[in-house]
Amino acid sequence: MLASISNHSPSIWNAAIPKNKEKENEHHNAGYEQVEENSKEALKTELPQEEQQKLQYLKSRDQEVKTHEQAHLSAAGSLAMGGASFSFEKGSDGVSYAVGGEVNIDTSAVPGDPVATLKKAETIRRAALAPANPSAQDRSVANQASAMANKARAEQFQENQKLSEYSDESVASKISFSV
Repeated sequence: MLASISNHSPSIWNAAIPKNKEKENEHHNAGYEQVEENSKEALKTELPQEEQQKLQYLKSRDQEVKTHEQAHLSAAGSLAMGGASFSFEKGSDGVSYAVGGEVNIDTSAVPGDPVATLKKAETIRRAALAPANPSAQDRSVANQASAMANKARAEQFQENQKLSEYSDESVASKISFSV
């Protein structure tokens, strides 16, 4: 009986209830869930309107931040360096809500490989702009990725020019020997 009035989670107080009382256990669980739901409702009605609005904002912001960072992670793929990290604010209900976040992405060029760098830059840009509402920082990263892509295209063009010149010289030398 002492366990049923404690402030522990059901998994802790259920351990104190003998296994041969499963029906009572189900009854206790149902009662606990109802008490928990009633407590949440009481908290809502006891809080001033301003606090309720603040909690609603924090809940909404938490969902928005987590969705935003998940979009970055999904689009970044293997370029993401770990998971998302969040900054939190504790609400008057004692719950911590995400109010900011970030995902670290590898934005380095692939040395000596402009084709791979171009592909990587395009992925970085897509990842930066993946959320529905990219932040100023997201747009800045996308602009840096565009610059990286442009540089890679220029390097690729130069390499193609060199190959073309080498190819032309090789054909010319073969022609002169075959005469």
